[in-house]
Amino acid sequence: MSHLARILRKRQTPAERMMWRVLRDRRLRGLKFRRQFPIDPFIADFCCSEIRLLIELDGEVHADEQGAARDRERDAYLRGLGFTILRFPNDRIFGDTSGVISEILAFARRKTWI
Repeated sequence: MSHLARILRKRQTPAERMMWRVLRDRRLRGLKFRRQFPIDPFIADFCCSEIRLLIELDGEVHADEQGAARDRERDAYLRGLGFTILRFPNDRIFGDTSGVISEILAFARRKTWI
């Protein structure tokens, strides 16, 4: 699984690259995010273990009913492990970056004192 995560880190989508610029190096209120984080049997786009938050960026593969059904199963499994999942469509990363960041920070504020 960690081998696949390394490959995915090298093959980031444009939306993942943009989001990583915001999240990396504790740039977002000091929160530590990791990208392409393995949580067997899945790999999360971004994970902040400190507040049990996963951020998933959804491209076209998530738009059809089959993709949405896989996402619901995956999210249920990960919520069962105690994570909260915030999902954002790729186009929102480009068109409303500040809104996405605001949602992430609003969740973080509820979980911490930042």
